[in-house]
Parts: sequence; C-alpha cells; structure tokens
Amino acid sequence: MSKLYFYYSAMNAGKSTVLLQSSYNYQERGMRTLLFAPVVDQRAGIGRIASRIGLSAEALAFSPTDDLYKRVESEKPADQKPISCVLVDEAQFLTRRQVEQLCRVADEGDIPVLCYGLRTDFQAQLFEGSAALLALADDMIELKTICDCGRKATMNLRLGPDGKGLREGEQIEIGGNERYVAMCRQHYYEALSD
Repeated sequence: MSKLYFYYSAMNAGKSTVLLQSSYNYQERGMRTLLFAPVVDQRAGIGRIASRIGLSAEALAFSPTDDLYKRVESEKPADQKPISCVLVDEAQFLTRRQVEQLCRVADEGDIPVLCYGLRTDFQAQLFEGSAALLALADDMIELKTICDCGRKATMNLRLGPDGKGLREGEQIEIGGNERYVAMCRQHYYEALSD
C-alpha cells in the first residue's frame, strides 16, 4: 500500500527543490508523475513550480474547491503511462478535505503522494493543510534550514515595509525572501519584541 508523506519546514529550506528532484528521479526511470501547485501562489506563474536555485516544472493548478482525488483519476487515461507518484507543492494551502482526498489517492489508488509545505504561518499558527497533514500523513519528514545564528530555523518571520517583524495580518500573504525570514524560536521572538 502506498503512503501519504508530508515534508515540512520553515521558509527557504528547499522544499520545492526536493519536490522537483523527486519528480525527476521518477521520470528518469521512465515513470510518470503528477505535480500540483496552488493557484494562490503565482510567484512562478499559475501551474508552475519553481525553486530559488533555478529548477522549475509545469504543474496542475488547484484551488480550494478542487477535488484532488477526481483530478488524479481524470489524469489516468488508458493510452498513457500509469501515474507513479503525485507531488504537491505549497501543501499548507490544501484544505482538510483535499488532504483526505489525497489519502484516498494513496490508499485506494495505491499511488504515493508527497506533499511539501510550511508547518506554521508567521504567527506560529498551523495552516489548515498542514494541520490536516500532521494528523493524517503516514510519514512526516522535517526539512531543515538554519537561522542566522546557525541553529535550526523553525519559525517564519514576516517583515513589514520597514524591515521589522510583523505580529498581525492576513494568514496568507505570498512572498519570498523579501517578505519572510526563517529563524530559530529565540530570534523570532526577539525580532517581534523590537
């Protein structure tokens, strides 16, 4: 039986890079992968996954109302290779229902599902998709990145226009290095106290 995996980390740990490498490994062996990216994250364009080191690939764009089990099933025409793996970027933007649908892909479809995303937002709160993945995934793997001090970064500090850490705002605000900094917990709280 296949499994649902959740690869999680703070910002800038290389989640998209690892996802693209995993997909490449399957494809190099002649296997077919399906990649999903959320519509809300349009930094690389809708339906595109890109890493900070320059790797990129086309993906199927999904919105919160999409049924991912049905989307995977619709990609199984008889005249194509079977799907060997489903990979989801920015998995924190999944809904709980979509995580349950991905469980069906693994359990009923016998296709491994690899989800990559943030565990928490800039206020140290779980995203809906991350909470569901932490509850339902068969395996959880932390991808590590480091704080400026050299310790493991587990927190995501959102920066305001003045470069200072923000305590309030909408949970979802897309951005990269210009808006977010991965930090250890100690330096995250110190940055918020400034």
